[in-house]
Amino acid sequence: MVELTFKPDPFRPNSYIMDNIQHLGPDSVHVHLTLRSPIWRPPTDVFETDEAVIVRSEIAGMAEAEFSIVLDGRYLVVRGVRPDVTERRSFHQMEIMFGDFVVEVELPCPVDSEDAQAIYQNGFLRIALPKTRPKQILIE
Repeated sequence: MVELTFKPDPFRPNSYIMDNIQHLGPDSVHVHLTLRSPIWRPPTDVFETDEAVIVRSEIAGMAEAEFSIVLDGRYLVVRGVRPDVTERRSFHQMEIMFGDFVVEVELPCPVDSEDAQAIYQNGFLRIALPKTRPKQILIE
């Protein structure tokens, strides 16, 4: 028998870290365990231009005020809640995710948070983060 202990990953809210494994006997059974959080992740692209890092997520059915966008150093976190439809009765197929979501991105380079811009249009959230330029220091 094997006893597993999991703890939430502080940097990835929809993930868990295996904290402890204990083998409790020679005749242990192997089990495949999958943990799934109720938090979902929208499809997201991250790419660079010469001037900026662009993060684009496909999140239809939202309003601008329903997003939380936080930039902490080189980590960008976008959170929100997409409400479920009220008219549902009995689904024959269900593929559209609802509820809490999170997008977590480690940026490939330092960015200027003061000039960052976010635009939500046609179901896409586009965040433009200008790259910081090296500063030359003059010797006096």
